[in-house]
Formats: sequence, C-alpha cells, structure tokens
Amino acid sequence: MRDHLHGVQHSHPDVWTGRATNRFQWLLALAGAAFLALGIQLAVDSAWTSGTAPLVMSVVGCIAAGLLVIFGTLAFVHVDLTLDKECVEVRCGHIGVPRRRIPLTHVAGAEFEPHVTPRHWGGWGYRWRPHQGTAVVVRRGEGVVLRLWDGHTFTITVDDAEAAVGAIRARLRSGATGTTAH
Repeated sequence: MRDHLHGVQHSHPDVWTGRATNRFQWLLALAGAAFLALGIQLAVDSAWTSGTAPLVMSVVGCIAAGLLVIFGTLAFVHVDLTLDKECVEVRCGHIGVPRRRIPLTHVAGAEFEPHVTPRHWGGWGYRWRPHQGTAVVVRRGEGVVLRLWDGHTFTITVDDAEAAVGAIRARLRSGATGTTAH
C-alpha cells in the first residue's frame, strides 16, 4: 500500500529521482510532540509534593521520549533516491539524514522487489540484518534492491521502483561499455 506517489522527476536528463512517503509517520510525530508538551507542562506547572527527584525524572523522561520520537519519525517520513552518472544517493527525511551515497562502480546489479515490508526488516527506518543486508524502509510496497560487488545488498522503498531499476541498469550498462572501450 502506497501512502503517496511522488513519481519520477526528470529535472535534468542525466538524473533520475524518486521518492516514497509514509504519512502515518506524522501521527507518530504528533505523539512525540504530546510527550514533549507533557514534559514541559510538568516542569512549568507542577504541584507535586512527593519531592523533586520524581518530578525531574518525569520531566526529563517525557522530554527525552518526545524528542526521540519526533526525530525518529520525521527522519523517516520520506526517502529520496537520486541516480546520476556516478552514484545512487539515498536521503531520508526533511534534512536528508541519514544519507548514503553508493558509487555505481560498487553496484553489481539492481532488482525490483514488489513486497518490501517494515515487518520483514524489523520496522521503519534505516535497518540492517546480518543475512539480509541494509535497507531504508519508510512504507511497505515496492522497492529497489541494489546488489553490491562486496556481496551486500541495499534495499530502498521508492515509488515507481521498476523505473528506478531500469534507470540503474541502463547506467550500469553504459558505464560497463564506457570502461571496456578504453
């Protein structure tokens, strides 16, 4: 199920871009904001008579939980994939962190995966599994699986993943042709 279809942008003929978005993450961010607000409310308007240590622990706990949930969800509300002549770049969230640049010289191949699920990877976000590889999962649905020359894989959920795979394969073919001609 796709939450948002961003489509393919061709801002430059040598660049392919795609995106996947998960609007459900905004609900989690609101929950984080509620924790943060509760922590601030406790700090400002507390009439607890049981001492300052429980109050400080409650305030710090609520604020820390709120900030952690807000950052964790907003960092993975969407993922952007950009393919240019030299690399595949994956950027997460509004500030683009975490980010990973994979040179095309490190890519052995690309496969279309129609059923990437957060449950398969252990949740949303930037994930690593010993026998599965690494993934950026922001929603369930289609994705790209990059097979790297070192034997690892890197999976990215992205809308129009078949087009992304086609663009990556075309770049790999043209790059291979260019290196054998020298």
